[in-house]
Amino acid sequence: MGLLGILIGLGLLILFAYRGWSVLLLAPFAALVAALFSREPLLAHWTQTFMVSAAGFLAQFFPLFLLGALFGKLMEDSGSVAAIAAFMTQRLGTRRAVLAVVLAGALVTYGGVSLFVAFFVLAPMAHELFRNAGIPRRLMPAAIVLGTSTFTMSALPGTPSIQNAIPMPFFGTTPFAAPGLGILASLIMLGFGLWWLNREEANSRKSGEGFGDGVPMPSAHLATDEKLRERATTAREFDPAEILYGAATDAPPSVALAGLPLIVVILVNLAMSLLILPALDTRFLADARWGETSLAAVGGVWAVITALACAIVTVLAVSHRRLPALRATMDAGANAAVLPALSVASLVGFGAVVAAMPAFDVVRDTVLGIGGGPLVSLAVATNVLAALTGSASGGLTIALDALGGTYMARAAEIGLDPALLHRVAVISSGTLDSLPHNGAVVTLLAVCGSTHRESYRDIVMVSIVGALVALAAVIALGSVAGSF
Repeated sequence: MGLLGILIGLGLLILFAYRGWSVLLLAPFAALVAALFSREPLLAHWTQTFMVSAAGFLAQFFPLFLLGALFGKLMEDSGSVAAIAAFMTQRLGTRRAVLAVVLAGALVTYGGVSLFVAFFVLAPMAHELFRNAGIPRRLMPAAIVLGTSTFTMSALPGTPSIQNAIPMPFFGTTPFAAPGLGILASLIMLGFGLWWLNREEANSRKSGEGFGDGVPMPSAHLATDEKLRERATTAREFDPAEILYGAATDAPPSVALAGLPLIVVILVNLAMSLLILPALDTRFLADARWGETSLAAVGGVWAVITALACAIVTVLAVSHRRLPALRATMDAGANAAVLPALSVASLVGFGAVVAAMPAFDVVRDTVLGIGGGPLVSLAVATNVLAALTGSASGGLTIALDALGGTYMARAAEIGLDPALLHRVAVISSGTLDSLPHNGAVVTLLAVCGSTHRESYRDIVMVSIVGALVALAAVIALGSVAGSF
């Protein structure tokens, strides 16, 4: 009965989340259903298991949600994201329209700009480029996904994405874990995705397909769609409803000034991770006052927080005159972090209750018994949970909360570098999370004025197939050569 309850609770969560119900309601309800079937104390699991786990997630990662959303909103309203996109358009032009969209998305997201901010800026740019180049409009979502939601989210070393931050407290790693394997995975994802998009472009020209009909949906409509909002905030770290607030400049900065905050994110993250934090005396963290923790558990998050904070200061320093409503912009950025953080925390709480059920031992033993060693079982567990929840960050946290300690123990037994576990887990979270019900996929299709029928096949190829190929390469090479 316990296992049946877990399946029913998970099924209800998936079904009603897909229909646009709030995860803030669904997650505790689904958790209590699982507890009820196991004849476990309901109120105790709600307050002592669900809420403690959700609160722990917020305590660790809410600063990243907050600063990431604030930075993205400042970059949007200052015109910096638009300036970078325009620069890529001018440099590469219509002859390399696909590459221009992909690289523009990669630059801004690797620099820390929130995914949905990038969506709303890149979609009009891609529409204009693809229309002038005669490239089918159906390829727009896949090009944007390749640049914003694949290698810059999960593989490229140092990316400030929340997905890259989540494994750090579990494995004691940094944002630059397994840099060589991360770069290799990034090249595979980028190369495979560009090959597919160029192939489709060439085939469309042979068949005379052309650009097609349709226009990007206005951001005002998307931001006020409550069903879409509920899906989107579970999938990524920015509440699209806040896009409407604040005020954007009509005089974007030069590309040099626009790109400066992105450079700051990368350099400060690198310096904090590899130079500054390791040189500090952090023995005080072992005191009960600081939670009896260690630099290995918090250093990675500290590095990303510091990098984003420095980037925010940089935006304000170089573009404060381009922010006509600074307070409103900063309020919108801060508010945009709240619902996504609470939604993912609720998924984590649900996962904690499920993991506390006696029947979960069967699930754990099954996952750990998968052949191929801990890297393969970790990849399978993370993929499945990300697919079921429709959230890379939610699925990844649930997997590591339940099994992270076990994987660390196994890694110690066989001499496996935790950095390799980190990179495999993050890449795994960004594969099957892009199934049709994923909020980011649904939002992007709406932003581009497209449908699943028109564009989803290409999204699958660049974001799922390419990522799975890269994941397989990382596991195979890491198993032989270790982390590098």
